[in-house]
Amino acid sequence: MYTLPKIERFNQNVLQKYHIYNSVFITLPFDAIDNTGVLLPLFAEVCDAGFKKNWSPKQIVDFFADKYLDMASEETKIDLMFRFIQYVERQIVLFDAIEDAAFPVVNNLEGRGSLRDIKEKSEAKDKHEELISFLENFSVRTVLTAHPTQFYPGSVLGIITDLTEAIRQNDLFLIKKLLAQLGKTPFIKKEKPTPFDEAVSLIWYLENVFYQTIGEMMLYMQKNIFDGNTIENSIINLGFWPGGDRDGNPFVTPEITEKVAKRLRTSILKCYYFDIRVLKRKLTFNKVDTIIANLEYKLYRSVFYSQGELFISLAELNNELNIVKQIIINDHQSLYLDEINMLLQKINEFGFHFAALDIRQNSRIHNVVFNDISAFLKREKEVYFPENFETLSEENKMNFISELHFDLSNHFFENEITRSTLDTIKLIREIQEQNGEKGCNRYIISNNESALNVIETFAMFRLLDWENPTVDIVPLFESVDDLHHAHEIMEQLYKNTTYRNHIKHRKDKQTVMLGFSDGTKDGGYLMANWSIFKAKEMITEVSRKYGIKVIFFDGRGGPPARGGGKTHKFYASLGSTIENQEIQVTVQGQTISSNFGTIDSCRYNLENLLSAGVANAVFNKDENNLSTSDKAIIDELAAIGYQKYVDFKSHDKFIPYLEEMSTLKYYSKTNIGSRPSKRNASEQLNFADLRAIPFVSAWSQMKQNVPGFFGVGTALKQFETNNQWEKVQKLYDDSLFFRTLLENSMMSLAKCFFPLTAYMKNDAAFGEFWQIIYDEFSETKRLLLKIAGHKELMENYPDGKASIAMREQIVLPLLTIQQYASSQINEIKKHKAGDEKLLNAYEKLVTRSLFGNTNASRNSA
Repeated sequence: MYTLPKIERFNQNVLQKYHIYNSVFITLPFDAIDNTGVLLPLFAEVCDAGFKKNWSPKQIVDFFADKYLDMASEETKIDLMFRFIQYVERQIVLFDAIEDAAFPVVNNLEGRGSLRDIKEKSEAKDKHEELISFLENFSVRTVLTAHPTQFYPGSVLGIITDLTEAIRQNDLFLIKKLLAQLGKTPFIKKEKPTPFDEAVSLIWYLENVFYQTIGEMMLYMQKNIFDGNTIENSIINLGFWPGGDRDGNPFVTPEITEKVAKRLRTSILKCYYFDIRVLKRKLTFNKVDTIIANLEYKLYRSVFYSQGELFISLAELNNELNIVKQIIINDHQSLYLDEINMLLQKINEFGFHFAALDIRQNSRIHNVVFNDISAFLKREKEVYFPENFETLSEENKMNFISELHFDLSNHFFENEITRSTLDTIKLIREIQEQNGEKGCNRYIISNNESALNVIETFAMFRLLDWENPTVDIVPLFESVDDLHHAHEIMEQLYKNTTYRNHIKHRKDKQTVMLGFSDGTKDGGYLMANWSIFKAKEMITEVSRKYGIKVIFFDGRGGPPARGGGKTHKFYASLGSTIENQEIQVTVQGQTISSNFGTIDSCRYNLENLLSAGVANAVFNKDENNLSTSDKAIIDELAAIGYQKYVDFKSHDKFIPYLEEMSTLKYYSKTNIGSRPSKRNASEQLNFADLRAIPFVSAWSQMKQNVPGFFGVGTALKQFETNNQWEKVQKLYDDSLFFRTLLENSMMSLAKCFFPLTAYMKNDAAFGEFWQIIYDEFSETKRLLLKIAGHKELMENYPDGKASIAMREQIVLPLLTIQQYASSQINEIKKHKAGDEKLLNAYEKLVTRSLFGNTNASRNSA
């Protein structure tokens, strides 16, 4: 029997099931809901038909009220819209659960990009030994961040998990019960989560998904690729930002960081304890039973009866299990050997840290801290400072600072920021003593603009009596300008003798982080992506020149506008001119739950990332390298797109449009993340202080997705107008990098819906500005379809296209309600008169509809 095409599997296992289970859900008798379930489908039909007739959201709501609500007051309409929002939010959860349940059916877990595919390709191409050699040094690190793009509270995530399993089992009775539970469970968090709350939420994924998935992957590789030999290299690593990411979050304190580190250690010990309990029931043989029982007892005490005290070391756990392994092989015919090997591989991957806790802080904060330290050292005359220090060149300042010697460990600083920063550095050392070096061994400097930023941070470690810190200092380059100069900054660092010795102590490896989010916000889609690519090439070149292996850590968000989209294809497209030692990438918000929320999806996406690295280094090698002429074309495209975006950003209506017509100002009112939505607390909106997530999300809520496409159409059109289209067409056909870049932009376009905001084109203040956006969208869509040879967007990903279409259909009532409420607010404010109570109700409608709109997209922010 032939396997059905992917789109047919999606239709059968997702779309059809959704319609069946939604019909059950929408007829459930909820208290105080009355006939909402009957009216919602009617409202959805009116929305769909209304937008096809070019109606505004207000016309749609008024028509619906006149036809179905019998002289309803505005308060009655608002009350019904709140109930519609509650229903649609739960429909989105239902669709999420059905997609998750169908994941292994719709996607081929053993197909292209899988571990099995890697193994078979290596054998077919006679590259088995080369593959082993590569995997002995290569690794993938997924770093879970606490960026606020996930609106589901823990109780709802639990229901999704249970509902997914019930759907997988086709248990209609349990499904109905869970849908009823879903209908009665609040979706709104009454209070903002603390950074520790965020950490606990994400640790759930570590314990319930990543732990098992990575263990199984490592065992598969051990048995099928490494010929049964133990894998010494930690191939799949986890990173963790909640509790360590201080950038713009005043609530992340040293106390929080310490608490999170302890929770991570307790969580991994608990995972080991449960695995040992399972082993104890199987290893009932002579000699091994007592060893296993002793390990169980020590782990139990370490997890449940300790106040931070450990009753077993990592070395002891490893050694004892290896003794068990040898006894099993020698005396018991290798019975349950796979289970022991899997646990040993898990211990190798996770140690006593589970996930490496990264520390991140902004360079501007470091400047304040270092100035405070310098002032103290000068004032107390503890060390000699040149009188002309402030006027020295950057290189001379670096040389002086890198040689500073003094112990500030016991000095008390009045400035809280200085004290907190230095206490955090001291804490890193303590975490390493408790959880192992991997527990916390990276310090990331966001907004890194100079080599001096890195040296100042490095000096702070040494000034706390840590001469050779077992910590990687990681500069994060984000703005287009910083990306252009990143290789020069890295060369300055490599030339500094003291810092070069530090890198030598770190095995001649230097990690560099590159941020997509702020790059796109700063320079537009094409320029940001191309600037990162070129920065990687130039940093690779300069690092190789100094004998240093550079490791790139990509700060990617969910949507293409923030570096998301087809991530594995992006990594597979990089050629040999970019270092491929590791793939490191941030994962956040809905991307965690959608791409790594179940064991199947986690395995699929981790294997695809691993496969991308293998394909690039073992199978394709130099095939993806761009030629000089290819680069010249992308250079020109990026420059044209950049100018178009900069002109757009400089438009006098740009900031007012975001403030008045988008949901930007409502983002801070949602209790979804511990971090403020702006870096600056001032009331006035400053573009530089605006975080990338609310910026991208604001465009997404309007279904305009500007950061994911603006400037692309203008750039392509210039080649078409100048009769040079064949150049970009050939580049698209031949280059996986360029094709992936444009395909990801197509995804942004596919999630646009301009009829929703078409009423704005008649607005006296913003009509012209709206038209600029729409014209660029139309041109980008036309030319991307032309270059791909398609009639519709995402034509080559029919299941992805169908998923997006269904989600957009489900969420259309929410989008309509949000725009209706927003237009009503603007009318009240325009006339400076209106019912304050109504105004508050409309603002709550806008805020409440944020939740479902974002969750439905799964990668909208």
